[in-house]
Amino acid sequence: QVQLVESGGGSVQAGGSLRLTCAASTSLMWRYCLAWVRQAPGKDREVVATLAPAGGTSYADPVQGRFTISRDNTENTLALLMTDLKPEDTAMYYCATRSAPVSAMECPGTDYTYWGRGTQVTVSS
Repeated sequence: QVQLVESGGGSVQAGGSLRLTCAASTSLMWRYCLAWVRQAPGKDREVVATLAPAGGTSYADPVQGRFTISRDNTENTLALLMTDLKPEDTAMYYCATRSAPVSAMECPGTDYTYWGRGTQVTVSS
């Protein structure tokens, strides 16, 4: 069982930045696919960024070049740096993980085992 707790959400104006953090109860984050997933009211869940055990990253097209996912294995945390925020980035952001081979460079799909409770991001124009 892995527990995840997100923090860092808030309200910002368009063009601003936020850094989300996810604290994990495991010291083995390097053995997991890690993801940030968002869901806006009335919209489907969207995987915005993933980080594979071997270090490969991927980003959804709407956030490419603006968001950066990273992990700190010593602090057992996952982060999402969000810059140049847009009103369409407004959503609840969730941290999610699943186990994966340590050699994996990709984390395809949207099926994650463990989820945090989310942190709200609101971007005003």
